[in-house]
Amino acid sequence: MAQNNVIVRFENVTFGYNSDTPNLKEANFSVREDAKLTLMGQNGAGKSTIFKLITGELKPDRGEVHFKQGSTIATAKQVMAREHLTESVREYFAHAFEEAPRNLDKRIADVLEVVNLSAPLDKPVGDFSGGQQARLLLAYALIQQPDILLLDEPTNNLDRDGIDHLTMFLIMYPKTVLVISHDADFLNSFTEGVLHLDIFTGKVDKYEGNYTDVVEEISARVERDRAKNAQLLKTIQDRKDKVNFFAHKGGKMRKLASKLRDEIADAEENMVGVKQDDKTISNFNIPAQPFKDAVVTIKSVKVIENHEAKKAEMELILRKTNHLLISGPNGIGKSTLLRALAEGKDPDLKIADDIKVGYYKQDFSGLDFGQTAYASLESVMDVPDNETLRRAAAQFLLKSDELATPVGALSEGQKGLLCFARFVLQEPGLLIFDEPTNHINFRHLPVIAKALNDYKGCMIVVSHAEDFVKQINFDQTLDLSTLIK
Repeated sequence: MAQNNVIVRFENVTFGYNSDTPNLKEANFSVREDAKLTLMGQNGAGKSTIFKLITGELKPDRGEVHFKQGSTIATAKQVMAREHLTESVREYFAHAFEEAPRNLDKRIADVLEVVNLSAPLDKPVGDFSGGQQARLLLAYALIQQPDILLLDEPTNNLDRDGIDHLTMFLIMYPKTVLVISHDADFLNSFTEGVLHLDIFTGKVDKYEGNYTDVVEEISARVERDRAKNAQLLKTIQDRKDKVNFFAHKGGKMRKLASKLRDEIADAEENMVGVKQDDKTISNFNIPAQPFKDAVVTIKSVKVIENHEAKKAEMELILRKTNHLLISGPNGIGKSTLLRALAEGKDPDLKIADDIKVGYYKQDFSGLDFGQTAYASLESVMDVPDNETLRRAAAQFLLKSDELATPVGALSEGQKGLLCFARFVLQEPGLLIFDEPTNHINFRHLPVIAKALNDYKGCMIVVSHAEDFVKQINFDQTLDLSTLIK
């Protein structure tokens, strides 16, 4: 690769929030101009940290991050910052410039067309659905026309049309794109290689090929290395047994023992540092609160069309073991319905008294970011118990270090796993999920789908992840688009 084609290069970069356990350890990799690459790694490995090192939000503890002179960078973040929720669309996009241009409205309109979103410029950002906010986040990055576009889980909350529109745009985008995502189909459609961050070594390896091929290549490499090490260990043990036998003999036997010791040293030197593949959470069960009567009663819902809410009358009663899937395009009111139900302020949306509710919000706003993960788990237990809490946390790869970490400092994937650990300890009678696959490593999703399918309580799910939804048996479906007259 010609050096003048490189737009960003990490040279021996070491960085860690905790000096004892750095996320990156002398990481070396480069990205050429116009490349489209996936950044891959286990939840909490430090993928978002690499983005922050590229943008300059963080500085390396050691090493250097080099850029082609004059390169501009923009990031489409995972979640809308809370300080922007009260701003209008126009006010939000003005932050993308040091000085707002005179033609700001036109530039906003042009970039919203790119992300396939119609939005009044005076509408508060917080009034948009999660999927619509995802498009605003992407548009915010695009309006800056960056040389390096960083996308952090860009398909979260997007419906199929939104993902297809984004995919076509990225295929045609003439500049460099680095993307963090667990959506294999999306990644395979436009990326040409993978940067793999190993959580155990802190190193970054570069692979050519689409996402699925690289995942398979890494798995195959792990198995080859394990097999080679197993053979070397067998050889080492065999030589050690012979050394122990010959060392007590005289003459030529001692010379042979010395030769065998050299062979043992060579074999130990040739042991391969096995790349530890991403761990998968273990199978888990969410206990359900016993309850005999109706859990949820819905008499009407508000459906949003052209940014206006319309009330649709209906009669829907959910009891224990009922699993409801709510569907419809971005912006129609799915998340609004879940939020109104959970808040209990609408008399037409009623949750039975004394029901314990587990609510997975797509932006994790139901979590107290100031609490430690341990305190967050302890807060949902009827009778706090350290051993039970730590056992549940371990099921979701939350070890002592993570439990001592403030929730706000966890990665988005770890926040998602924390929510599921909370449900296991809470034993809810009603589970409400708003895009439960967001931010979660794809390896965990079959385990989570099985747990939700086996859940014996009442459950309501909103999800655009079709493959995930197909793994769960829903006895009722509510398509909000059918309620528009």
